[in-house]
Amino acid sequence: MAVTISSANLQPNMSHGDVGVKVAQMAKDQQKVEGDIAMQLISAAVPEAPKAPVGNTGHNINTTA
Repeated sequence: MAVTISSANLQPNMSHGDVGVKVAQMAKDQQKVEGDIAMQLISAAVPEAPKAPVGNTGHNINTTA
């Protein structure tokens, strides 16, 4: 997998000191996205509750075997 970055916005302006704030904002956004993905994965892995038996199926227990 190749990732290419070609954007004019990637050159930070070091004279204003905003680089640290921007990096922190980007890190926070990335953590939010990863957290959302993790929650989707966890909720998709939860098994559904088993359905109740219909009629007498499963209610008779043979105790004289």
